[in-house]
Amino acid sequence: MSSFADLHHGPSPLLLPNAWDVTSALAFARAGHPAVGTTSFGVAASLARPDGDRASAEANVALARALHALPVPLSVDVEDGYADDPGAVADYVARLADAGAAGINIEDSTAEALIDPEAHAAKVAAIKQRSPAVFVNARVDTYWLGQEATADATLARAERYVRAGADGIFLPGLRDRDVLRAATDALPVPVNALISPDLGLADLAGLGVRRVSTGSLPYRAALHAALDVAAAVRDGAPLPAGIPYPELQAVLRG
Repeated sequence: MSSFADLHHGPSPLLLPNAWDVTSALAFARAGHPAVGTTSFGVAASLARPDGDRASAEANVALARALHALPVPLSVDVEDGYADDPGAVADYVARLADAGAAGINIEDSTAEALIDPEAHAAKVAAIKQRSPAVFVNARVDTYWLGQEATADATLARAERYVRAGADGIFLPGLRDRDVLRAATDALPVPVNALISPDLGLADLAGLGVRRVSTGSLPYRAALHAALDVAAAVRDGAPLPAGIPYPELQAVLRG
């Protein structure tokens, strides 16, 4: 199995599908994806809690433990690290690493507001000091939240996190091709982007992006498909396809 870090330097960007439970992660791995991420939205929603509410910390640890035998690397979305104190964040990530996580994604916002970049850099540095083998993908939420959403502010934050030890930079919500190109040119680490209707995998590859995440889209699409099934039964329409029950049972038993 290739190391998670190595997967960011292949001939094409690493497509990281984001799972929300054991079965979805196993399905992505069986479909041939070389790594799997988690979506904090999907994990939090399964707890009946909103994303970004610091509710999914223990669920993440349990999920990582349940996936300890996943045949591909696992990266866990940890929101803001579930704490303000860098030491507490580092302790938490060490627990994930012990459970088998190869990487984490940590955002520089709390309760939908950007935090001081120095505070986020301190979290990144503490994580790398405690768990140097963990791939830290530092998320910059300027464009995601529409706060300080300029190229200069975004790159200043990203560069600070790289100096703190970040292994990658995630720029969700950034769809400006010129800014994305400037980021991939300026940053010495792989840049991660979120898939969007107007920027496909080939587009992002052409802009120098090295990692592409699906975010919560698979989870939301699965809910959409579930509604389609119920509607088809109600309306007497042809039933949509589904993964056979015996196949999923065999995966879980294995």
